[in-house]
Amino acid sequence: MTIKLKDHESGAKFTGDYEATLADLQERLAKVQVAHIVHGKRSVILFEGWDAAGKGGIIQRMTAEWDPRYFHVWPISAPSEEERHRHYLWRFWNRLPADRNIAIFDRSWYGRVLVERVEGFCPKEDWKRSYKEINDFEAQQIDSGTNIVKLFIHITQETQDKQLAERLDTPWKRWKTGEDDYRNRNKRAEYLDAMHDMFRKTDTEQARWQVIDNNSRKAGRIAALRYVAETLEKLVPMDMPDADPAVVALAKQAFGYKAKQAPA
Repeated sequence: MTIKLKDHESGAKFTGDYEATLADLQERLAKVQVAHIVHGKRSVILFEGWDAAGKGGIIQRMTAEWDPRYFHVWPISAPSEEERHRHYLWRFWNRLPADRNIAIFDRSWYGRVLVERVEGFCPKEDWKRSYKEINDFEAQQIDSGTNIVKLFIHITQETQDKQLAERLDTPWKRWKTGEDDYRNRNKRAEYLDAMHDMFRKTDTEQARWQVIDNNSRKAGRIAALRYVAETLEKLVPMDMPDADPAVVALAKQAFGYKAKQAPA
């Protein structure tokens, strides 16, 4: 089915114990990361969405219980001078995760068919060609063993305006907003067209898009973390091996270790 963003604007509040649900999901996600480490798996989790949509807040909570040695958050902004002189996917190849690692992209290669398209940063023939290039790029990663999870964080214009106002009103958040937010805001209709084209042409069987209604922050965060947990639990082996007999022997010798009996 074609993704339509207007279908993800209910803003329904989260019902239940938010803190307990969040803690449970963070524990599940911590186990997902351990499964990557133990089984030598790798995953990409990418976030696209509106300015002030809450991507950073979701990422912060998603990674709260992760070992920092085995994940990296890549905040993607305008390409550097060096990157502009190469194919646009070059800078993303350099950020793909190794085995045992998870790479999180706060914006991604989809900038080619969103901001670069709408703002005229590349010719029309280039961004039109990029849909196929992106699908091929993602298929290559998946075929080589990299899992890809794609989330689009959606908010209405009303919610975005409230968030932008809050950033101006909060001294410690003012650094997060600037003139670009308002340049993009003024072209919302054009961005909506680009987003719907993006969904239609890159929501593939191998790499589906998941839209998160983040008009209610608590509900959106829970929905995003649950989707990531459920998706990766299916893609990564979640069984844990028995303790290494050599290490068990060392523990017995060192301090008389005795294995705990499994509960009945």
